[in-house]
This record gives sequence, C-alpha cells and structure tokens, in this order.
Amino acid sequence: MKKVGIIMGSDSDLPIVQKAMDQLTALDIPYEVHIYSAHRTPAEARDFALAARGNGFGVLIAAAGMAAHLAGAIAANTTLPVIGIPCKGPCFDGMDALLSTVQMPTGIPVATVAVNSAANAALLAAEILAVSDRTLAAKLDEKRRQDAEKVLEKDRKLNS
Repeated sequence: MKKVGIIMGSDSDLPIVQKAMDQLTALDIPYEVHIYSAHRTPAEARDFALAARGNGFGVLIAAAGMAAHLAGAIAANTTLPVIGIPCKGPCFDGMDALLSTVQMPTGIPVATVAVNSAANAALLAAEILAVSDRTLAAKLDEKRRQDAEKVLEKDRKLNS
C-alpha cells in the first residue's frame, strides 16, 4: 500500500494533525509526518515533494495556518494528490488559511477540507488510495456503516 505523507508548517499544528494520524492508524494506512515550512524551510519542503512518489507516497496532506502556502508549495512540486488542511490561527478565525489553501492557480490543484478538519483529510486520502485497493475500500465501507449505525442509535435513544 502507498503511504500518506503529512506535512505541517509548524509543530503548533500537531494537535490538529494528530486527528489525521489517528484516522490513518485506524485504517492501517502507513504514513510519515514531517514539519516543513513553505517560508522558513522551502528547500526541504520542495525536496520532500519532488521525491515523494519515488519514496512510496500515494497522497500528501499539508496542514498550515495563517498564510497557509504549504499545500500549494507542495503541490507545485509533485503531481501526487495534495490535500490541504487550513488551520485556525490567531487571526481571522482560520479564514485566511482557508482562502490561501483553496485559491490555487489553474494547473496546481489542491483538494481542501474545512478548517482544522484533519480527520476528513485522512479519510479523503484513504478514499484516493482505495481507488486501487479493494481491502481499503471495504474498510471505508465498513466505517461508513458503523458511523451511520451510531447516528441511528442516538436517534433510537432520543425517541425511546
């Protein structure tokens, strides 16, 4: 199975990124996590992206707040799917990061999840990998079934 690469712009993003790590672990998807900044370590971020396919990655997740250029910087240097997680920062309630992540120029796509939605980023990465992995697709189907059952159980409790 291909790995998922998770890159965060700062260790302050780790509490958010942890939710992606937990979700990938639950699905038995191998991953690596790195801290590379689009602004403070651009060469390292670029090198990681350029080598990602050759290093066994199938999808990359990039989490950053404020200017949030990391996902775009990664996507500019690979044709692997890149999923951006805009992280809520001290200003603008995360809207700055969301707009920075989603406003990519034609030719450099970045899939973007909601602000701080690392679990959804991991699930989207899993769905991308599951296109060619029936076992993983079955795990995702089962997760959806279990999630639906949890909602229906809450409804039963509410109405009993």
